[in-house]
Amino acid sequence: MKILIVKLSSLGDVLHALPTVHHLREGLNARIDWVVQKEYVDLVSHFSDVDRVIGFPRRQILGSLRPFLKELRQEPYDMVIDLQGLLKSAFVTAAARASRRIGPSFHREGSFFFYSEVAGERNLQRHAIDQIMDVLDHLKIQRQKVVFPIKIGAPELAGARPFLAIFPVSRWPSKNWPAKRFIEAGRRFLDQYHGKIFVLGAPGDATVCQTIANGIGNETESLAGQTSLVELTGILATMDHVLTNDSGPMHLAAAVGTPTAALFGPTDPRRTGPYGSNHTVLEANVDCRPCTHRTCRHQPTCMETISVQAVLDALNHKP
Repeated sequence: MKILIVKLSSLGDVLHALPTVHHLREGLNARIDWVVQKEYVDLVSHFSDVDRVIGFPRRQILGSLRPFLKELRQEPYDMVIDLQGLLKSAFVTAAARASRRIGPSFHREGSFFFYSEVAGERNLQRHAIDQIMDVLDHLKIQRQKVVFPIKIGAPELAGARPFLAIFPVSRWPSKNWPAKRFIEAGRRFLDQYHGKIFVLGAPGDATVCQTIANGIGNETESLAGQTSLVELTGILATMDHVLTNDSGPMHLAAAVGTPTAALFGPTDPRRTGPYGSNHTVLEANVDCRPCTHRTCRHQPTCMETISVQAVLDALNHKP
């Protein structure tokens, strides 16, 4: 059986789909191809259960549409499964050569018009991973343990253990814990456990990350903007702890099994928190959350209600 997966973005969403893809391959003894935005092609090519990755040209779509469709329609599939549920992913689903077109229960933007089947009943009060796994029930595949099979090599990093990775920047300003709190938490972590801290982020985060690294001081290194997603995955797999806002790298850390302390304010960890029992979620203590606003309307912000001591308790290192 040949199955085409459509899950275009973002980093966290792509990782949320991986356990379902694994069980589809195992349960149906299937070959799996995956359509994803080009910035994630290299990472998805390291997913153990994926045979072929097709890059979706989100930017400059008009000039790239014809070669994309040619590659997409190169092979026929027994089924194409849209795990995104948006109009653009439904377009890809409809364009593929497949006898069955299955969409998710959380479809929107009119995408359901492009499906021959919808998997499960809409229930948004669950984690995104559990919602995506509705397709297993739809195809009568037994749900198994959630796993994230990724083939990644671990880099050699200099410094004494324990290693702590800090991700201080997310795409929403309202999700960000104050930089001064990261600095204080980092200093106190090193005072208590010694070890080394790596501050990580995208190229646009480099200034903030370097400021935090400088503020923490000795045994702290900023690698912001210096790693690919594949390299970042390997780095996270070598860490002893991760401290992060709600972000894509938070899900990447959870996927490789590194204990993660995740800070949540405007978003709901029941739906998008780090998946697994070895992670700790620290939630802002205000009545107005989760508001899902990209900028906070209040001062102090909800994220400022999360204390440094609570973070240190969550990072309690057990050698």
